[in-house]
Amino acid sequence: MIKLLKLLTLLPVSAFATSEPLTTLDLTSHWVGYIALVLFVLAYILVMVEEFTHFKKSKPVILVAGVIWGLIGWVYASQGLPHSAEVALRHNILEYSELFLFLLVAMTYIEAMRERQIFRALKVWLVNKGLTFRQLFWLTGFLAFFISPIADNLTTALIMGAVVLAVGASNPRFVSIAFINIVVAANAGGAFSPFGDITTLMVWQKGIVEFSQFFSLLVPSLINFIVPAAIMHFSIKNEVAATGGQSKVDIKLGGITIVILFIITIITAVSFHNFLHLPPAMGMMTGLSYLMIVAYFIRKSECKLQQDGFDVFKKVANAEWDTLLFFFGVILSVGGLSFMGYLALTSEIMYLSLGATYANILVGVLSAIVDNIPVMFAVLSMNPDMSLGQWLLVTLTIGVGGSLFSVGSAAGVALMGQSKGLYTFSSHLRWTGVIALGYGASIGAHLLMNGALFDVPV
Repeated sequence: MIKLLKLLTLLPVSAFATSEPLTTLDLTSHWVGYIALVLFVLAYILVMVEEFTHFKKSKPVILVAGVIWGLIGWVYASQGLPHSAEVALRHNILEYSELFLFLLVAMTYIEAMRERQIFRALKVWLVNKGLTFRQLFWLTGFLAFFISPIADNLTTALIMGAVVLAVGASNPRFVSIAFINIVVAANAGGAFSPFGDITTLMVWQKGIVEFSQFFSLLVPSLINFIVPAAIMHFSIKNEVAATGGQSKVDIKLGGITIVILFIITIITAVSFHNFLHLPPAMGMMTGLSYLMIVAYFIRKSECKLQQDGFDVFKKVANAEWDTLLFFFGVILSVGGLSFMGYLALTSEIMYLSLGATYANILVGVLSAIVDNIPVMFAVLSMNPDMSLGQWLLVTLTIGVGGSLFSVGSAAGVALMGQSKGLYTFSSHLRWTGVIALGYGASIGAHLLMNGALFDVPV
């Protein structure tokens, strides 16, 4: 090992870097560019129909990412510019790596809390409260709104959805409306926190919006949830929901400690970014070590009681790997299209022709059809010249725009699977007009309340 370190110190800097000037080629009118676009569209069609085909969404996008960069590499190598493509690809991989490590830690904590029965205990406590349908509608909505900024909106939606199904399964209309409310609330809650959604996390990690600045979106996000909820409220009968008297669930050893450690991990990540100017992913990985150390003592205590010991590495294994690998395919595919010149062309058409405000509103509507992650990554790759207020606007619209359709967000897709046919695309579509009112109201609230931020450069 010592010999290896000595060898590395003797290597010249040029072994790791080169001063070769970077050159990019416009491939938007090249046959390679056309093939790349067609392949990406085909891959994304497969992603959108995953619910019916059960073909994991990560598979087509990873394949297409490899083909796109293979084509780019071939063109650049044939032009004698292999280093330019290499540098661009490494940059994309670095962006993905930071996102991957951050999400892996967050998912591991969520899995640990789920195994320690934190979420199940919350569900049973809510079910046994003896609430009316209207009270349950509002309670699950507000909980979804305020839990999703810490946990992701997908996990939050599934927990609240389980509560609604346990209490209101005999009332299909209530389940359908309550699920719509949960989707809207979870997406809205995730829009004002860097931890609430992948898109806000991407903006924060990019350094465009500071941690505290996201909270300027709290009131607009709340309005996005409140407006449609207030209208849907009158479609729910004010009857007492039958609970079924579920027995109390005891949280397993160390469960509360893990919740506290998750909060400390978030504080660590924010501190690394804000005060030490280091990537938040490093703070999250440090937080993972907290869990790993505590897991050792939990395991020892449970083994003494002749129980299966808590294994933190099993929680890592149970993370949403299909989702994590899907992000790899999306970021590398969109990054390849950007390197070809397509995103610069799109930025010119949208942001220069329409103006930033209308373009950002349109981008939010687009996220109801296409997954918000590639949409946000595309905007970040375009990097249009916008003020802080505009960046917050696009963060808001992409975050809440997915609520317009049930397939527009991970929360909606997950609840369609959980509802056993009680919540569908068509049942959500009936309320799209109402949800659109909330979408417009939240944009108006942001423009009115945060108008001064539209003059603040990023």
